Amino acid sequence: MKTTLTLGFSPCPNDTFMFDAMIHGKVNTGELEFQAVLEDVETLNKKAISAELDITKLSFFAFSQVTDRYELLTSGSALGKGVGPLLISKKEFSNPENEIKSVAIPGKHTTAYFLFRTFYPTLTNVEELVFSDIEQAVIDGKVDAGVIIHENRFTYEARGLKKIADLGDLWEKKTGLPIPLGGIAIRRSIPFDIKQKVNSILKASVEFAFANPDSSNSYVQAHAQEMDENVRKKHIQLYVNEFSIDLGVAGKEAIEKMFQFTGDSVFV
Repeated sequence: MKTTLTLGFSPCPNDTFMFDAMIHGKVNTGELEFQAVLEDVETLNKKAISAELDITKLSFFAFSQVTDRYELLTSGSALGKGVGPLLISKKEFSNPENEIKSVAIPGKHTTAYFLFRTFYPTLTNVEELVFSDIEQAVIDGKVDAGVIIHENRFTYEARGLKKIADLGDLWEKKTGLPIPLGGIAIRRSIPFDIKQKVNSILKASVEFAFANPDSSNSYVQAHAQEMDENVRKKHIQLYVNEFSIDLGVAGKEAIEKMFQFTGDSVFV
């Protein structure tokens, strides 16, 4: 008899690329099956805070708020160097902290907001928007600046916007560690053997994706139809890497640095 677990992840190309194999039976999932719940990252963060899903992608900043109910799997994460969020605007600012009066952010539970708050603590007038709406809000002058994530790294310049700061680069210079963006968390209440099986299945799914990069094309495209194919490929190349297969020592150190964790108690 199959055991069904709810699995939340975003419709962004990096997630659909990684999860395609386990969702569509391209790797052996044994007695487990997964009910996919696709939502934007901040919606997933809120679902984790309300403990709605068995397994979910979430921002590492959001994870810090749910460690009593969830623990991290070691596969499926988004970490790396040169992958962080950007602070962008329509015009140049000689003194951003004094001149910027309003900033759009992709949600107060996102790692992007954590980084923005860390490096620009005086800019407190923020407006939460779905990440994909932030570029347009800046273009329309609804806000002075915006914190962009995901594929918007590849599109903002073509739309006439300017980079004020690379928040991930600031983190890397401050810590010497990769920037931990998002990970996969599983309910603590799920039996340990099931957690281990889920982690193994997820790792196999990511490895299958790397070994068969075209296999997920239709699934990726179905959830990113408005995105240029070249942008989809760049998105996957940037956010899916060795940390997605396994966090390893460096990945765990980066997460622990962000939240001052000690030991491995948050990891399966």
